[in-house]
Amino acid sequence: MPAGQATCLATSSSQNSHGAAATNAMRRSAGLPPVQANPVLARVAAQHACDMAQRGRMTHLGSKTSGPGPRVKAAGYAPRVTAENIAAGPFSQERVLSEWNASSGHLANIMIPQVRDYGIGQAIGPDGKTRFWAAVYAAPK
Repeated sequence: MPAGQATCLATSSSQNSHGAAATNAMRRSAGLPPVQANPVLARVAAQHACDMAQRGRMTHLGSKTSGPGPRVKAAGYAPRVTAENIAAGPFSQERVLSEWNASSGHLANIMIPQVRDYGIGQAIGPDGKTRFWAAVYAAPK
């Protein structure tokens, strides 16, 4: 995918709540406590999706950070645990949530028992079609 001008989008509270609800449906089936939609984590996720879209590559490494932990700390969230799911493709939010739920590696992040907070973000790549997604799962200290 080419690098270039991306369309960076802010996550609405309804998008974030919808993602948390889908996450909680999976967690509930395993007897895990629910996550809360967190606007700070949504902002961190959206910024990382934008960074990936601008670079035209799907990676947990940010252009200035080594992973989700440093990104959430820089945003003022003091994490005890962090995890991140990412995706890139012609995916709606519904589809990306479904893909993560069907993937063992992504589902492992969703099912981390200690996780309490959640945020999702997206950006559209330079081609105008590819959506870059990031979801951040965390628990405060």
